[in-house]
Amino acid sequence: MAAVLSKEVKQALEDIYYNVRTGRGKEAFALLERASEAGDGDASCVLARCLCGYQYVWSGHGFPEDDQRAVKLLHKSVEQGSALGVLVALRSGELTPSVQKKMPFASLQEAFGQVEAMAEAGDAFCQYIIGNCYFWWDFLRIQNKGKDSFPNHAAFKAYLKENISQCEGWFQKALQGGIYFAANNLNRYYTQGDEDIIAPQPEKAKDLWKTGAELGYPVHQSIYAKNLEKAGRKDEAFHWYLEAAEGGEPGGWCDVGRCYFNGIGTQQDEAYAVRCFEKGIAKGETGSSCLLGKAYYYGRGVQQDYAKAFQLLSNAYNQGNAWGIYYLGECCFNGWGTPQDYAAARMYLEQVDWDNSDVYYMLGFLYGRGLGVAADIPKGVAYLQKAGNHAKAKEELLHYKKTLFGKWVRR
Repeated sequence: MAAVLSKEVKQALEDIYYNVRTGRGKEAFALLERASEAGDGDASCVLARCLCGYQYVWSGHGFPEDDQRAVKLLHKSVEQGSALGVLVALRSGELTPSVQKKMPFASLQEAFGQVEAMAEAGDAFCQYIIGNCYFWWDFLRIQNKGKDSFPNHAAFKAYLKENISQCEGWFQKALQGGIYFAANNLNRYYTQGDEDIIAPQPEKAKDLWKTGAELGYPVHQSIYAKNLEKAGRKDEAFHWYLEAAEGGEPGGWCDVGRCYFNGIGTQQDEAYAVRCFEKGIAKGETGSSCLLGKAYYYGRGVQQDYAKAFQLLSNAYNQGNAWGIYYLGECCFNGWGTPQDYAAARMYLEQVDWDNSDVYYMLGFLYGRGLGVAADIPKGVAYLQKAGNHAKAKEELLHYKKTLFGKWVRR
């Protein structure tokens, strides 16, 4: 139970956290599985975190999410004597009294001391875990203290402030050392403070994503690029979008392609944008499927092909990305690239949640004529009127009139 990480865990941390651009995440995951089976509790702990989703590990690795397996691994890590496992189980709400009894430590403070020693020796993952102990107030249980341990509320509050504030230094070290998501808690600490104990310091938060981008974290490069684009600094934004894409950030090639497609921060090149979207699709980016579908829909950078557009947009939609619902609806309405299907057209078009006169015209046409849905002339007329000066909508309205009793009917 010495306060030192095995060479297997050190290598896995390097590839999974500290240098994601190695592209060796899956190899590192397998390394942790073998080490865990061999009795390495720290490996079991880190492996558990890898199974907990994007909040705990970079989504670019493509690791599976499995909360049940993660919990079992955390419990296993505690039994295997991992001080890291004890603190992570505590933070995760999994250090129940029965699990705590199985740890080979005399106290939580002893486990904390081991992780703190590794943090002080420079390990960024340990620095992040120690920072969390202060940030989330786990130090209370670790130190076995509460408000009744102090003579008055002021003394208790001073104790809280002294401990909570220590998270800042640890998170800063972790961020510099390779744990990109330490910036998330730092951002919250700076922008929100902590109740009436720690005052917000928003000025410290403004450069966090820039710092992460410069440290080479693809996710921060993407966030920073989006912030730069919103600020009108498009040339800089394009640079960081490209860095993020080359670093493997999910959605990265979609952003680069979008820049080329629209001439954002770089010369417009629709044909090269298409190549970027194809790279993104190869990596499973639904956003790239959407934008390549748009390119085929309009024939920009490629020859117009409604069938390919519909296929790409449908693939994205079926994977949960509804960005292309307008195009899907119009294709089904007109029979472009797919058999005409009024019921499907209505299904897609009714999901459009922004003002669009074309959508209002098509829905008015369908409801008024009872195509793919039971006829509802008043609803159809309402949609057609909502389309405003849309030429086809105005023409379609000529087919309806009000009776003497104020009821809309077809002429």
